[in-house]
Amino acid sequence: MGDERLEVAFFDVETTVPTRPGQGFSILEFGAILVCPRKLVEQEVYSTFVRPTDLSLISTLSVRRNGINREEIISSPTFDEIADKVYDILHGRIWAGHNILKFDCHRIREAFAGINRPAPEPKGIIDTLALLTRRFGRRAGDMKMASLATYFGLGRQTHRSLDDVRMNLEVLKYCSTVLFLESSLPDIFIENSWVSPNATTRSRSNGRASLEKLDFSADTPSTSIKIESLVKSTAEIIPFNMDELEESLLSDVIEDESGSYSPGSSTTATESFIGYTDFLEPNGISIPSISVSLAPFFRGSQKIKVLHDNGELQVCCRQMKVRFDISKKYVDKAGLPRLSFVVDASSDLCKILDVVDDYAQKLSVDSGSSSEWRPVVTRKPGFKNYPTVRLNLPTVIDGNTFCWTTEIYQKESSTTRKPVIFSKFDVEELESLIKAGSIVDAYFSMDSYDVQQNAGIRLVASKLIVHQFPDLTCSRTET
Repeated sequence: MGDERLEVAFFDVETTVPTRPGQGFSILEFGAILVCPRKLVEQEVYSTFVRPTDLSLISTLSVRRNGINREEIISSPTFDEIADKVYDILHGRIWAGHNILKFDCHRIREAFAGINRPAPEPKGIIDTLALLTRRFGRRAGDMKMASLATYFGLGRQTHRSLDDVRMNLEVLKYCSTVLFLESSLPDIFIENSWVSPNATTRSRSNGRASLEKLDFSADTPSTSIKIESLVKSTAEIIPFNMDELEESLLSDVIEDESGSYSPGSSTTATESFIGYTDFLEPNGISIPSISVSLAPFFRGSQKIKVLHDNGELQVCCRQMKVRFDISKKYVDKAGLPRLSFVVDASSDLCKILDVVDDYAQKLSVDSGSSSEWRPVVTRKPGFKNYPTVRLNLPTVIDGNTFCWTTEIYQKESSTTRKPVIFSKFDVEELESLIKAGSIVDAYFSMDSYDVQQNAGIRLVASKLIVHQFPDLTCSRTET
């Protein structure tokens, strides 16, 4: 996995559609392009039909989904015959695709397991569904590829591998351009462009939720606040940096030396990891450089933004000890679980968060809010296990299920980190990974909320690196 494999592998698979319980998927088509991350041009293209061992799996429902019928693939190679090529394209490269964490990655692993061969391993993963949902927001409705293509006028999605891969890259280019323009003149562009008048939302038939009502990373702020905007030129709704996108595409595993454990301990420099160079460690944050302002939010409302040197304050804390297991006892107004867990907070981090709390609370009061302010740091005098903070994992709706958008990696040694690919977005899998007593490196931003007479700052985890230790057996649940 050396530097000679820096191309990004955008790929997509088309599969059969299971028609009965217990029936798996079979790959019918594999398509991939290797893209130069600096120029975003194709350097290699590969696409092929794949003949399943059982042609009866190609049902009417399957044909309706992607248009691939038995006659088209009767003379195509089996997956066993193309496995070497697929492995060569994917192994040791950055993988990219739309919703690949939930679907395509699993289909690849299943296919290699079916022929008793080790599956390729990625250097990093960019799921554009999660990335664009986090960066681009809800302006294209449900953020599916078809919706994004319609939003940008790129035509209809064909559900054919190579077409979908190329459409994915084009959508990424368009979104990047829009965000770049908005970040250049946020006070002009953003106020009227956060939600497109042409954006579509998809309602759930049972009435439980619609994407228009979903909160991707924070409680909806009070819409009763009407004050003059104090927005600074860099306080955009979703901060975006073209360098960050490039670094995200150039993601690689950077080794670091792990010292002895100390809650939230940090080193002088923050490692460059998957586009997270803008995250500052507590001892690299200048308190006089911290400020807060009001930024346009959703449909004319405003929310508090926390800034450092006029850019969004984002924090990296290493080796934070998990105090309580994953909590899912709270839900948002759409019924989605609010996933979070509690970690010990270092004195350096507490100093930063206390300043942020003071500034944000004052701005909240000055803006006319009467909500009770809830401190971000929890303290219980006399208890040695405090202070603590809560890290929140933002969730989004995807079809009939929800998924978290936090990037999660596993650190098995000082030199080995791997992205965690969940077999499904099941909270139980998450609970088995993040438990009381485990150690995490957390990359998080600060998100304000003001709802139901409660206001405060929420820490939202963008990325977690979970340290794995063989003697980790303890578990503690919040009461």
